[in-house]
Amino acid sequence: MSHTQFRTHWTEALVKGDIGLHQLPATLSRKEASRVRREALQRITGSPLGTIGDYTFDPQSAKCENFIGAIQIPVGVAGPLLVKGRAITAREPVFAPLATTEGALIASVSRGCSALRAAGGAVVRVDDVGITRAPVFRSSGIIQTQAFLAWVHTHFDEIKHLCERDSHHLTLQDIAPAAAGCTIYLRFRFNSVDAMGMNMASIACDRAITELISPATGVPCISISGNYCTDKKPAMVNFLNGRGKRIYAEACLSADIVRDILKTDAASLCEVQYRKNLLGSAMAGAIGCNAHHANILAAFFIATGQDVAQVAESAMGITCIEDRGNGALYASILLPDTPLGTVGGGTGLGTQREALALMGIVPGAKAPGVDTLRLAEILGALVLAGELSIMAAQASHHLVQAHVQLGR
Repeated sequence: MSHTQFRTHWTEALVKGDIGLHQLPATLSRKEASRVRREALQRITGSPLGTIGDYTFDPQSAKCENFIGAIQIPVGVAGPLLVKGRAITAREPVFAPLATTEGALIASVSRGCSALRAAGGAVVRVDDVGITRAPVFRSSGIIQTQAFLAWVHTHFDEIKHLCERDSHHLTLQDIAPAAAGCTIYLRFRFNSVDAMGMNMASIACDRAITELISPATGVPCISISGNYCTDKKPAMVNFLNGRGKRIYAEACLSADIVRDILKTDAASLCEVQYRKNLLGSAMAGAIGCNAHHANILAAFFIATGQDVAQVAESAMGITCIEDRGNGALYASILLPDTPLGTVGGGTGLGTQREALALMGIVPGAKAPGVDTLRLAEILGALVLAGELSIMAAQASHHLVQAHVQLGR
C-alpha cells in the first residue's frame, strides 16, 4: 500500500465511523494524522479546514489531543516598557508581545507604557509564593480527622522526601490543612523554579498519597484536587495566601505626565478609582478591585504559552490610585495569584518561544528561576500600564471613541 493509499484508508475509516479520532495508528506522523483528521472532518461536516491546517510550529511540540492544526490570534507589541525589578532594570527597554482580537487594547497599554517610561519606569517586586495542589480525603469522623492531621504534621519530612524524589526542580515548602467534619484538605505548596509546576505538583502529591499517606493512616484520598488549591477559579484562599507569583508594581506620575500623556488629571482618575474600582467592585461582590487586569493577563498568557484558563484566578487583583498633591499620582497594582512558567506546556511552541525571546527570555541561558522572575516583572509593569491607560480613558470619556476608531 502506498503512502497516499495508507492515508486515504484511515480517512475512510474515520468518515465511516469505524475508528475514533484518537485511534489513528502511531505509524502516521503527527502532521500526517492531523491531515487525515482534517480531511475526514471536512467530508463529514462540509466545513473547510484549510486555514486551521496552515500553521508553522512543529506539531510534535503541541500538547493537544486529536490535533488538526492551529487557531491563529493576532499578536502585537506594547512598549517600550521600563521595568525596575530584580531580574530586569530600567536601563533595558522591553517590547512585550500581546495576543488579542480586541482592537485598542495594545494601543492603550502602549500609552500606559509611555506614561511609565516618562516617570522613569515601574518599580516591580515579586514574591515566589509557590504552586499549590490540595487533595481531598475522607475520614470516619472528627476524631480520625484530628489524628490524621497530627500524623501529617509529624511526618512532614517523609512526605517531603517522596514529593521531591523524582525531580530536581520541585521543592515542597509546606502543607496547609483544612477540615470540615470527615472531609480533609491538604494544601501542598511547592517551589517549581522556572516551570509553572501544576503537573509536577500533582504527580508529587499522588506519589506521596499512594505510597505513604493513605497506607499509613487508612484515610482514603477522594480526589487529587479538592478545589482548595484553588486552580483556575477565583478564591479567597488564593487572594489572601497567594499562588504562583505574587506581583507588586508601582509608579509615581507627575502632573505633566497625567495631563500630557494620559489626557486627564489626578482628581478625575481618583474619582474613577473610588466609584468604579472600589465601590463598584464592592457592589458587585467582586474578589479584588481593578479595571481590566484580565485583558492584559489573557493576551500575555496566550502570547507566552501560559495556561490561559488560569486567568480565572489571576485576574482578581487590586489597583490603587492616590493623589499625591500638586496634580501628581501614585499608582500600584497587586497580582496575588499568578501561576507562570518559562518551560513546559505552551512555552515550547515555536511562536511562543519567539515571543519569550523578544523579552530576553531564553530557557537555560540564565540561573534557575531568573527567567520566570523576569517574566513576572514584565507582566506586573504591563498590567500597571494597562490600568493607568484605561482608567484615564474612562476619566476623560475617551474609551468609546478609542474603540470606535480601533476596535471595529
